[in-house]
Amino acid sequence: MTSVTPNGDKKKIVIVGGGFAGLNVAEQLYKNKHYDVTLVDKNNYNYFTPLLYQVATSFLEPSSISYPFRKLFRDKRLNFRMAAVVKVDPAAKILYLTDGELSYDYLVFAAGASTNFYGIESVKQNAISLKEIDDALYMRNSLIKTMEKAAITTDSVERQKLLTIVVAGGGPTGVEVAGMLAEMKNYILKKDYPELTNARGKIYIVDGGPYLLAPMSDKTHSETRQALIDLGVEVKLNAHVSDFSNGVVTFANGETLEAKTLIWAAGIIANTFEGIPAASLGIGRRMITDEYNRVKDLEDIYAIGDISIQMTDPVYPKGHPQLAQVAIQMGRNTAKNFIAIAKGKNIKPFKYFDRGDMAIVGRHNAVVDLFKHKVHLSGFAALFVWLFIHLISLVNYNNKIKTLYNWAVAFLTRDQALRMIFRGGKNNTD
Repeated sequence: MTSVTPNGDKKKIVIVGGGFAGLNVAEQLYKNKHYDVTLVDKNNYNYFTPLLYQVATSFLEPSSISYPFRKLFRDKRLNFRMAAVVKVDPAAKILYLTDGELSYDYLVFAAGASTNFYGIESVKQNAISLKEIDDALYMRNSLIKTMEKAAITTDSVERQKLLTIVVAGGGPTGVEVAGMLAEMKNYILKKDYPELTNARGKIYIVDGGPYLLAPMSDKTHSETRQALIDLGVEVKLNAHVSDFSNGVVTFANGETLEAKTLIWAAGIIANTFEGIPAASLGIGRRMITDEYNRVKDLEDIYAIGDISIQMTDPVYPKGHPQLAQVAIQMGRNTAKNFIAIAKGKNIKPFKYFDRGDMAIVGRHNAVVDLFKHKVHLSGFAALFVWLFIHLISLVNYNNKIKTLYNWAVAFLTRDQALRMIFRGGKNNTD
């Protein structure tokens, strides 16, 4: 990576967060002659969030979906800083970090969101969430350790509880996790754990609404539900989780399920930072922006991706969906506007182009809705589209090759070889 020394001729842009939104701003600006650009992230790598669940279920290794920023920015006019944000001082234009501070002329928040537990403390303490690589590795280790416990217990009731998994959330993450877990149960569990050949245990997916993948088409709703049922997944709709303690999932209507594992994929909430006034925050703590992604009541501060909410688009009066494509397009538009500002040209408002939604259910079932549900695909055509889009979206050819190889092995053999537990820390004996 080429080190850029700030000088008086260049404005300084600081980008907080190296996900879809932040990385696209940085990559669009690396050839520019007008700005010194610094990307700040608490991790030293970018990772592809839509495939986190495949790391968590042992179908991909972490390096297949992640890549170091410094190698990604090598030979480009971009700076990288591995640090977390402590606070921002909008008046002084200073960003305070865990390892120091950065001054800026323009600040772009692209720090995404975290898991929303909706104030249910028992779920926050006991459930498994899935937002980062660390979460995926924790989930993978937890699932494997649970299988090992089930293999040695002689208590049939306890074994059934250990083998029962509840996935909360009927969005793409929840549906894809449930499908992968069902594939493991149907094709891998008996191979690796002959002790569990006749053991009982179920996989549930629950959602508070009447449909799985609610924003998608009616065809997708019915096909997704049937595909999961065919895999052996129990589908519970209009069901709100209210508690998870001592291996018991409790619902708002009083119903309970005994399960040792609750995987929480039921929602997200935007990350917030000290120094951003409450008046600038909207639904889900997202920063309120205008059509150019400038944060309300703040000068030279922008917000893009999941962390922002823009209600100026008549097509999306309640804000754009918190999806990868929105973040990517916001990042690119913001970068183009910075170049326009430097050249004294007019900037352009953000306009989201909806390319469609998709999800994969298990090994070979996929559903795709294109052009605002005008085109619906399922079966092999949908699977091909899903595989192609996700593969080309990975940031590096090394990632693409690794992922394609692992997918091919998993598809052809209904198996994979990544079910190892790796522990970190000198005294970690868990």
